[in-house]
Amino acid sequence: MKLVACADALLKADAPERLVAEVPGRRLVLMLIVAGFFYGAVMGSSTLRPLQVLYSGLKVPILLSASSLVCLPNFFVVNTILGLREDFPTVVRGLVSTQLTMALVLASLSPLTAVAYLSSGDYHFAVVFNGLMFFVASVVSHVQLGRVYAPLIRERPRHRVCKVVWLTLYIFVTIQLAWMLRPFIGAPSLPPSFFREGIWDNAYVVVFRDLWTLLTK
Repeated sequence: MKLVACADALLKADAPERLVAEVPGRRLVLMLIVAGFFYGAVMGSSTLRPLQVLYSGLKVPILLSASSLVCLPNFFVVNTILGLREDFPTVVRGLVSTQLTMALVLASLSPLTAVAYLSSGDYHFAVVFNGLMFFVASVVSHVQLGRVYAPLIRERPRHRVCKVVWLTLYIFVTIQLAWMLRPFIGAPSLPPSFFREGIWDNAYVVVFRDLWTLLTK
């Protein structure tokens, strides 16, 4: 199955985890890298600096894949405790399909991001707009996750707990990882860089501190 045909089949599949099982792993990885890099490159092009375009293109596939890999060990333990271990391979294939879906949706949204950049050169607008694009892609990938979990929940309702646990873990880890990988867009006043200062800072502590400072002024 060719890459484009595989992507089309994944988005249309009622049981995406079965399709993932049939497609060679290297093709799945390539699909994630290509789609993620494409959106990341567009995201990093707001100031038309080639180095930032390259950095941002590399970061999106890293974000999508690493966030899932970090969550999997803990998620495996939760599935084992709830007596759902035998379904875990199916769940993992389903999670792969959701990440691929998110990458593909982001790639499809890249023309909108390019038009937004042409419409406004404001850095803060670019940050908010890309956040919106990631939100849209996350919603679509959540729908894909629902397709995977629907038959599992019908058969064993305990999977509903696992689904909530996964979403909680994934959101928590992804926010922190995205903080560590910033900048994704690149502020015009700063030179292109792969990492920014404070890479090991806790994103939640920083946000809370900033909010506290704002509220106590």
